[in-house]
Parts: sequence; structure tokens; C-alpha cells
Amino acid sequence: MTNLIEYEDASDEVRAVYDDIRATRQTEYINNFWKAIANHPPTLQRTWQAVKEVMTSPGEIDPLMRELIYIAVSVTNSCDYCIASHSASGRAKGMSDTMFGELLAIVATANMTNRLADGYKIPVDEQFKNH
Repeated sequence: MTNLIEYEDASDEVRAVYDDIRATRQTEYINNFWKAIANHPPTLQRTWQAVKEVMTSPGEIDPLMRELIYIAVSVTNSCDYCIASHSASGRAKGMSDTMFGELLAIVATANMTNRLADGYKIPVDEQFKNH
């Protein structure tokens, strides 16, 4: 198992990222994902900046929808950690059990039809191109 870097054991560089995570998320909690990748501070910094920009910057996609998309991709990639983490975030942003069930049904259906389209090598319809 990967060594988890706790705040009190972290370098100044890692503590700065942890502090930014806490400030951005308005929590004192640093989850195990960040503690694990803190073993390589450049990866911690780079990953946090990407996640912070994509998941917290203002945009057309609201915060709950962002979490739902993250969950869908995590289910498809079989990332148990990310499913759990982003399901908790989704619930905090209003995701219900019914919404989660509907999301999983969409993910399962999309995976099935994607595989069928790939397996049959179905050409893209002209009216679907450039949209």
C-alpha cells in the first residue's frame, strides 16, 4: 500500500497544496487520494491544479452535473476510489439515490451501445457529423 503523507509529516511544498485544497473545498479534511500522490509533490501540484480548474471554476456545467460526469467516467474506468469520493461529493451537492440509479443506467446503456457500435464498425451518419 502507498504511504499516505499526513499534513504534519509533509514538506512545505506539499503543505501549500494541502492548504489550497482545504481553502478551496472549505474543509480541514485532506482525503487519501491527495495524501498518496503527495509522495511525488510535482504530481500532487499538477493534479490538484487540473482538478481545481475543471471541477471548481465557473462554467456552463453546474457543480452537481460535474460530479455526475466524474462518477460516470469513474464507473466506466472501474475506479472504486473515485466512484466513492465523487458519489460523496455528488450527494453533498444534491444527488439522490434515484438520480444515482438513473446515472448508472445511462452509463450501462452507453457502454453497451458503444461496444455494439465499435464491434460492428458502424459508420457515422452524415447528419451526426460536425455536431
